[in-house]
Amino acid sequence: MEMYKANDNRYADMAYRRCGRSGLLLPVISLGLWHNFGSVDVFSNFIQIAYAAFDNGITHFDLANNYGPVYGSAEENFGRILKKGLGQYRDELVISTKAGYDMWPGPYGNWGSRKYLMASLDQSLKRMGLEYVDIFYSHRPDPQTPVEETMGALADIVRQGKALYVGISNYTAGQTEKALAVLKEHRVPCLIHQARYSMLDRRIEPDLLPLLKQEGVGMIAFSPLAQGMLTDKYLNGIPDNSRAAKSTGHLQREQVTEEKINKVRQLNDLAKQRGQTLAEMAIAWLLKDDRVTSVLVGASSVAQLIDNLKALQNTAFSAEEIQMIENILQ
Repeated sequence: MEMYKANDNRYADMAYRRCGRSGLLLPVISLGLWHNFGSVDVFSNFIQIAYAAFDNGITHFDLANNYGPVYGSAEENFGRILKKGLGQYRDELVISTKAGYDMWPGPYGNWGSRKYLMASLDQSLKRMGLEYVDIFYSHRPDPQTPVEETMGALADIVRQGKALYVGISNYTAGQTEKALAVLKEHRVPCLIHQARYSMLDRRIEPDLLPLLKQEGVGMIAFSPLAQGMLTDKYLNGIPDNSRAAKSTGHLQREQVTEEKINKVRQLNDLAKQRGQTLAEMAIAWLLKDDRVTSVLVGASSVAQLIDNLKALQNTAFSAEEIQMIENILQ
């Protein structure tokens, strides 16, 4: 097999936004490896997705220690993709990983202790064959561990050169404020906050988004398509092969209510008027807010990834369209 050579025009169509008040620019669409890159998936498929992403200007690849299934396998597979050719472009890539959720048995394989975070990152680097990651996250707050310990570990990881920047994920506004204060004392600013955000999940709007803007912290949205709800998949109810039907993932059957499907149908009609698919409009809607640095998309095929990238062709909304969306979502 020939060595991968990246598309010469890979930066032509992608937009990049500054991450908070840092020097780092992120592509407005980033690739998340939460699903579809595990040991149960087909390597020849996801290596093509990774190459297609980079060929289209997606420089940011987002992982976590336990992405798979099985735990660790997404990082291992990404390590193989780097070895097979993507790694020659290491200095053009932003690679992030996280620790905070269940990873290995016993009391030191979960949550936010210094012991877990340090050990987990060392394992992640080994699996990916890297000397450092660009961003290392505390994946969730730990109610039992002092925030000083968790953030102190992040700061030391930067000083050790194992990560260039640090971030937090799934922290409430109050928890975020405390974490940012501790990182400031260590003179290691928080680069980015990764939060669940979509048209159907707007919890972060009243307090977290304004706080991040005020503090100069970037924000990257995960689950922008609400686990598939904001696609054409659920317009006629729950299809048999969907995540909700299997109730295996984070989208449970009971979450797909008639009321939600009704909203999704109305949003789909508006997207059609804009000449977009519902998924494209859902991504564009997030990007109309300059506080959102990047949107994390997953993909099970190259075609699906390319479809998501089409969102960038129309990210402008008229005041009337924004009002229509608000009325639907109320």
